[in-house]
Parts: sequence; structure tokens; C-alpha cells
Amino acid sequence: MIGSNNLLTLENVNVYYGRKKAVKDVSFSISPGEIVGLVGPNGSGKTTIMKALLGIAKSDGQILLNQQPITLRHHRELQRVGALIEYPAVYPFLTGRENLALYARDIKKMDELVERLQMTSYINRKAKGYSVGMRQKLGIALALLDDPEFVILDEPMNGLDIEATILIRQIISEYAKHGTAFLISSHVLSELQKIMTKVIILNKGCIVLNASIDQIMQQPKRYRVQTSCLNKTIQLLRENDIKVQPQDNYCLVAREDVEKVQKVLMKQNIWLTALIPDGVSFENIVVNILKKKRAEIK
Repeated sequence: MIGSNNLLTLENVNVYYGRKKAVKDVSFSISPGEIVGLVGPNGSGKTTIMKALLGIAKSDGQILLNQQPITLRHHRELQRVGALIEYPAVYPFLTGRENLALYARDIKKMDELVERLQMTSYINRKAKGYSVGMRQKLGIALALLDDPEFVILDEPMNGLDIEATILIRQIISEYAKHGTAFLISSHVLSELQKIMTKVIILNKGCIVLNASIDQIMQQPKRYRVQTSCLNKTIQLLRENDIKVQPQDNYCLVAREDVEKVQKVLMKQNIWLTALIPDGVSFENIVVNILKKKRAEIK
């Protein structure tokens, strides 16, 4: 897995809370410009992995950023890393601009970022008076300061309205096009799906899937079957050992059964009025993968 094209590499990483192993034997890599979604139920290890990447959680195995190790004692490479984990770490009695200026190396670029994030109307107000959405934007701005090469965002869409969510999505994509890599966790999977290029699914501290979004969305899909006589169609398909899921005015069959469905219906002179792919949502794919993994454990 270690390669010159990888910005970040994890090899057999375990992360501990006291004696408890919260993350187990995790390995993955991220290349420049990739937007990687870190997905899983509560307690699966998402935030724990992010903390280990920042050198603030005890771990073993190997974490490399630009081929340099990241540990509790060695984290020089983190100077080019931006992060927002759990809650925005801001000083409430400073203005938003003062909070940013504490860390910004380039004030002009900082002001451009404030404008891009549409924060100019309140950036000079004290942060203690910010709404949840305003604080979240400020936290994202802190993570994006000075053009980082790697950004870690834990639930970045928390507290944002629809317009702000779309804006953040656009900005993440813009940064990625210029080579910034992202690791993002979110419970809003429909939003994450719109920007990520790769997904890592966790369950109980272990990786259960690590694949490109194109690969995961190409998993076997079902087809909608509509006919002139739906009840008779369902009966015939079941008699021919074809699994059928009845719906209101159509039924669902597996993609691999489509050819057999057509032959059965043609033989019985049943008119096929529609045969179309049934779009499977990313949320359903994730839920099904987790269900399958839990069933294997049982």
C-alpha cells in the first residue's frame, strides 16, 4: 500500500482508549485530490481514526503523511493539514476574523476565503454570538486556511442550511481539483455521495469496505418489471424460481434474472410494459453492507 503517489498511508493501525482497542488493524491510503468518505454507525471508529491521524490518539502500526511518520511525538508534517473534528475550536470572545488571524499565514488569502464562504456579514462579530451554522462555517474556514494539502472534516454539514451545504460542497470540490485531499465523515450520506471519490465503511473499528464510489454504485442492481397483468406475472415468476418483490404497480427482480424474466413472460404472452433499472441509493448500499457484516459475525 505504501507508494510515492500516496499523500496519506495507514498500515495495520490500531488505536486505543486505555486498554480498549477502538480501531483494529486499519489500512488505507489517500492520494492528492481524493475526497474520501469515512462512513459507519456511531461508535464504529470514524472520529477515533481522525484523531490518530492528527497525532492526538494513542496508536500503533504506521501512519505516514508525505512518507513521514505521524505519532504522539512526531507530527511536523501536520503543518499542512487542516481539521475540524467534533466541534469548531474557536475563542468565543474573539471575532471570527480574529480567530482566523491567529492561525493564518496569509491575511489576504484569509479574507478571500471569508468572502468565498459568504461570512463577511458577521466575520467581525464576536464568535460567542454566532449561530450553530455560523460557528460551523468558521470551523471549516479554520480547516481550509493557507491552502492545506490534506483536510479532515468530521460532520462538516452539521448546523448548515441547504444553501450553505451546497456552498461547502462546491468549495471542497474546488480545493480537491487543485490537489487538496479530504477525509470526511458524515451521517448525511446523500450529501457525501455527491462529492466523494472513494468510500471507507467501518463497523466496530474495522474496515468492511474500501472502494471507489464508482465501484460501489456499480454493485448488482434490481430492475422494475411492469406488465399488463401484474398479479399473474408475480405468480409466474415465482413458479419459475425467480425472486420477486411486489410493489404498488410493479415488481422488482435481480439484474441477473432479467433475461429469464423476459423469456417466461414472452412464453406466456404477457405484455411487458416496462423493464427499467431500479436506482439503489447509496444509503441503502451502506445499510445492506453493514447488515451483511453483522450477519456474518452472528
